[in-house]
Amino acid sequence: MKELDVEMRSEKAVEYFKEGYNCAQSVYMAYADIFGLDTELAAKIIAPLGGGMGRLREVCGAVSGMFLVAGLHLPANDPKNRDMKIRNYAAVQYLANEFAQQNGSIVCRELLGLDVKKEAPIPEERTSSYYKKRPCAEYVRMAATIVGCAIRDEKI
Repeated sequence: MKELDVEMRSEKAVEYFKEGYNCAQSVYMAYADIFGLDTELAAKIIAPLGGGMGRLREVCGAVSGMFLVAGLHLPANDPKNRDMKIRNYAAVQYLANEFAQQNGSIVCRELLGLDVKKEAPIPEERTSSYYKKRPCAEYVRMAATIVGCAIRDEKI
């Protein structure tokens, strides 16, 4: 995948986020077509992982999206293929480390500076003040860039 246009994919991820898709959907959908996945199906598959897993504020949704893209790139779908499972897990650890090095964490509540462990399941309205106070669009961009570069540069 040497010809992978990471910048375009990262911008597409941000566009999805600004359209109202959650952080996980935005990253995953930006790469779904490469793996033959319809974006509507991709949005359904990953929807529960936004907001740090259904607004539980655990693993950042953008990071989860990155992991699922890696899973499409390095599938571990044969339970007898230990090598593929190892490659898949190594890719996840590599991506998590890259994101954490840039942001200090992969945990949603830590990235957002929240003291609560979980929030109500009702997502906030996407207004201009929402985008000003939440750095999520930038996390989406970074996650899409990290996974794209890792695939393009054959680091995973």
